[in-house]
Amino acid sequence: MIKFLKSLSVIASTIMVLVLLGGALVTKTGSGMGCGANWPICEGELSAELIIELSHRLVSGAAGIIVLILSVLSWKVVGHIREVKFLSFVSIFFLVLQGLIGAAAVLWSQSDFVLALHFGISLISFAAVFLLTLLIFEIDQKFDASSLIITKGIRRHFYGLFIYTLLVVYTGALVRHAHSSLACRSWPFCDNRTPFNFEFHFTQWIQMGHRFAAGLAFIWTLYLMVKIYQQYKHNRVMLWGWASASFLMVAQVALGALVIFTKVNLAAALFHALVISIFFGVLSYFVLLSSRSAKYER
Repeated sequence: MIKFLKSLSVIASTIMVLVLLGGALVTKTGSGMGCGANWPICEGELSAELIIELSHRLVSGAAGIIVLILSVLSWKVVGHIREVKFLSFVSIFFLVLQGLIGAAAVLWSQSDFVLALHFGISLISFAAVFLLTLLIFEIDQKFDASSLIITKGIRRHFYGLFIYTLLVVYTGALVRHAHSSLACRSWPFCDNRTPFNFEFHFTQWIQMGHRFAAGLAFIWTLYLMVKIYQQYKHNRVMLWGWASASFLMVAQVALGALVIFTKVNLAAALFHALVISIFFGVLSYFVLLSSRSAKYER
């Protein structure tokens, strides 16, 4: 059963990545109404928008079934592991929630601020599935959490960055839904104006707000890399794990600039969504390790 769970968890994590990319593709191509104002039925003339929207719905539906099976089996088979039951619930709950928000967006008009929640909710579900996968793979070659005690100060950084990253993701999704991707055609400043210029129009404020939020996340991530190097340079999990996270954050910022320079090239935009998803998954793992450390510290 464990071998089957491993395979299922890898499939679930992979299909959740496809759900995230599919949602970004729907938004970037303006395919949200490709099936008309119908859900779950898809109606309309055959077009690229219909194919993209219908494909996203099918992948999301398949993800729902696979994640549900994974959650139930994980609960039954490895539910004795401390975090499994919580992650099983979170993974399916937020996947259903993002589906309902997607359906509501089709059936009833939603504001850009509500639609921007969609990606973040999907991201939480992906992170829960990803962590379930790691826990299942830990069963044979278990990572001894008691050998890694993360200090309270570093734990607070992980918790804070986790919450803040969700805010950054929200602002990025708002940029897409508010059609603000090219509100500023230069980078890092907006049309060569200083970031403190009060003549920006609304979409420019959204774009610059996201850049500012992403810039702080970038600085925070690298600052944490310095702290971890100072305190954990002999611990491979901490050092190389967060070095990977730092690399992903640098790549994310570079891709954000590339999106502007290429005038929202679709491939660059999708990679932008992919990299932040992987970064959030890695960050979530450090949050899990932090929660274990807090337990062993008591």
